[in-house]
Amino acid sequence: MGASTGQGYEIARKSREIVRELISRDISSLSPGEAAIVERIVHSTADPEYARLTEFSKDFVDEALKSLRNSGGVLTDIEMVRAGISQPSQCYIREPAVRELAAERDITRAAASMEYAASHGFRGIVVIGNAPTALMRVIELTLEGLLDAEAVIGVPVGFVGAAESKEALRGTDIPHMITRGPKGGTPVAVAAANALIALSSDKEV
Repeated sequence: MGASTGQGYEIARKSREIVRELISRDISSLSPGEAAIVERIVHSTADPEYARLTEFSKDFVDEALKSLRNSGGVLTDIEMVRAGISQPSQCYIREPAVRELAAERDITRAAASMEYAASHGFRGIVVIGNAPTALMRVIELTLEGLLDAEAVIGVPVGFVGAAESKEALRGTDIPHMITRGPKGGTPVAVAAANALIALSSDKEV
């Protein structure tokens, strides 16, 4: 839950009880793993609408957990997402080579960072919380066999390209989780990733 004191744990416990009551109907058809992820997202954002906006491919949880348990890495689009994840993760957006590639190709650094990760043999879960351009590049690289994205959390936020990139991911066979429409962002991406990490270690989500 993220709490480290008795008082903090009690607040988190009560909050989770409220969340479960608010979204119980919306998550009734989800698997236990999917429901746990949605609960953590709603708890982290205080927004019950995510129980209706979050969608999973049928193999997402199984493939994501398999990746984590087999020493797969975690790759993020921006440093803020990486900083919130509870295990060491990778973000290449600040790499000089990524800045050079973005300028040379006239693409965003977030998209260039996915190409950099692919060229350096990344394997594991990709977590996109902010950059639709990064998500689109992940889709392209994965379908081309250039990036070993074993599961993708695709929840970029915004009104330009975010919904479209998530729909593009939804239309693939890549194991994925998305939030429909423009909503998403760092808190959603971090909550989903940390829920998976807890599940992979059989810890409380």
